[in-house]
Amino acid sequence: MDNARFADQLAAGCSALGVTVGPDVGPQLQRLMAELLKWNAKVNLTAITAPEEVLEKHFLDSLAVLPEVTGATSLLDLGAGAGFPGLPLRLALPGLGVTLVDTVGKKIAFIKAAAASLGLTGVRGLHARAEGKPETEGIPRAQVLIARAFMDLPDWLNLAPAYVEEGGRVVAMLGKAQTDAELQARAAERNLRVVSARAYRLPFSGAERQVAVFAKQ
Repeated sequence: MDNARFADQLAAGCSALGVTVGPDVGPQLQRLMAELLKWNAKVNLTAITAPEEVLEKHFLDSLAVLPEVTGATSLLDLGAGAGFPGLPLRLALPGLGVTLVDTVGKKIAFIKAAAASLGLTGVRGLHARAEGKPETEGIPRAQVLIARAFMDLPDWLNLAPAYVEEGGRVVAMLGKAQTDAELQARAAERNLRVVSARAYRLPFSGAERQVAVFAKQ
C-alpha cells in the first residue's frame, strides 16, 4: 500500500467512524505498520498481515474508541497483543500515558521496540499476567482500563475493577453487540454501572463491533 492510498484509506475510515486524528498520525501509523510486518515475518505477532486489513482491523478498530478514551491521562491495555488498541490511541492522544500488558514476551518486546522506533514517550510494555492483584503483579492502575476481545465479558468485568483508579472507567471492546439489558445485567451483578454503549461497524469490511463503558458504583 503506497503512502497516498494509506492516507486516503485512513481518512475515509476515520470519517466513517466519526473520529478525527492529527496530521502526524497517518505517517506514524505507516511506520508502525512497517515495524509490525517486519517483526511478523520473524515472530508470530498477528494473523492479520495484509496492509489493508492491518489498517482497518488493527488501526481503525483501535481509533474507533477515541470518544471513550479522550480526556483520560492514563490508559491500561490488558491483553494488548501486538499493541492494539493502546499504541494507535497513544499516537492520536499524545498526552496519554499508556501501559500495555501481555503474557507473551515477544509481543511486549515488539511493543517496546515500536515505541522506541516511533520516539513515543509515556508508553510502557509490561510482560505480566493479570489475575486481579495489581500490586503483586506490578501492574499500575489507570483512569481508563481497556481490552479488545481479551476474554468473555463476564470474566472481564470480574477482573477489570481491580485495575481502575477511583472514579475511573472500564472500556470493553466487543464483537457482536449485546443488548442494553444484557449489559445492565452483567454490570449489576458486579456492582458496576453502564456509562455508555455504542455499536458501530468497521468502515470497509462492515464487521460488527460494540464498545461499552462501565464504572464502579
